[in-house]
Amino acid sequence: MKNLTVLVLMFCASLVFSTDAVAQKFSGLDKSPADIAYYPASSRENDKSARIIYSRPQLKGRNMAELAPAGKVWRTGANEATEITFYKDATIGGKTIKAGSYALFTIPGDSEWTVILNSNLHQWGAYSYDSDGDVVRATAAVSSDSEELEAFSVAFDDDGNMVMGWGTTRVSLPISY
Repeated sequence: MKNLTVLVLMFCASLVFSTDAVAQKFSGLDKSPADIAYYPASSRENDKSARIIYSRPQLKGRNMAELAPAGKVWRTGANEATEITFYKDATIGGKTIKAGSYALFTIPGDSEWTVILNSNLHQWGAYSYDSDGDVVRATAAVSSDSEELEAFSVAFDDDGNMVMGWGTTRVSLPISY
């Protein structure tokens, strides 16, 4: 029995040490890296109200108007459509939004943007956007800032309002929880 145990151990060891290591190719950094914004901002707090997962395109000498054209539905970032999750019911544009996850689209404009929450998650860009899935459309105010943001950015202010910025454009959507 002792010889059988030694034989089994030797066989197992030979399998472990004789297999060739398979090299894994990893892709480089994404040109529009993913990011997450929380409300409240500290990711360490347990009582979250909202989270946004989005990709951050860079201007790289281009202008925002060509990357997010006015009057057209935009994925609000890069790659997959931006996803917003509410951990508790929220109010946007006077409408109660049930806790859950939604695709977030926008329609840029000069003085205001239309912000759209859509029930069709996991879309690539806005190519398959379908307004039948819209849960709410709300108006967001546009302003300018002297600080130039190279990368599209999303944050929540201290009151929980969603603020988007790119170039010198700032867009603020009032949200209450």
